[in-house]
Amino acid sequence: MKIWHISDTHLFHNQLNIPEGIDLVIHTGDCSNHMSPYENEWEVRAFLDWYEKVDIPNKIYIPGNHDTSIEKGLVKAGDFISRGIHLLMHDWINVNGVKIFGSPYTPTYGQWSFMKSRETINRVWETLPGGMDIIGVHGPCRGILDLSYNRANELEFCGDNALRKHILRLKPKYFLSGHIHNCEDIINTGFRHMPEYGITFSNAAGVTDRKFNLGITYHGNIFEI
Repeated sequence: MKIWHISDTHLFHNQLNIPEGIDLVIHTGDCSNHMSPYENEWEVRAFLDWYEKVDIPNKIYIPGNHDTSIEKGLVKAGDFISRGIHLLMHDWINVNGVKIFGSPYTPTYGQWSFMKSRETINRVWETLPGGMDIIGVHGPCRGILDLSYNRANELEFCGDNALRKHILRLKPKYFLSGHIHNCEDIINTGFRHMPEYGITFSNAAGVTDRKFNLGITYHGNIFEI
């Protein structure tokens, strides 16, 4: 199966270069931008109008912290299902024999959606199932494709250490995320393979921090499984 991983399109989905010959597309969150769930609803629905028409037979969406209208229930699972899109909210699905788990949760940063404190988020990851071929989470594991500037403008590995512990224990073939974008001088997108665990990590964040005016600056990752 040929898979296209995209993430963090932040209203610029129309700018993506859609590859040919893809069997499954997985979007790991932040199709939208606005914090207000009511403004955000129309952003998500505009994305769904586009996503439904993408000529790929299988589609998955895993929400991100910007997708406030999904967390508040203004956009529901049925809105995805009716368009032939699988919404994964800490759940899994089998697509042509490939087992895929998706979760929207990230450590708390600001007042966004699907967030848990770093002190309690381990309880979420304790419920991750074994035997998955792919695990997709909006945010990355700590120390893997997650380097960015914090609010003090200092470099920091911003990923989730508790998540990393469980992913290395469960050993899916692929771990997919976004959330931590590229910066002007830092590249987080792409793949990182950890052969000692048999895991390939993918960050497909589509926009660049502090450069949203540029639109899409990364068009996703393609792999086969």
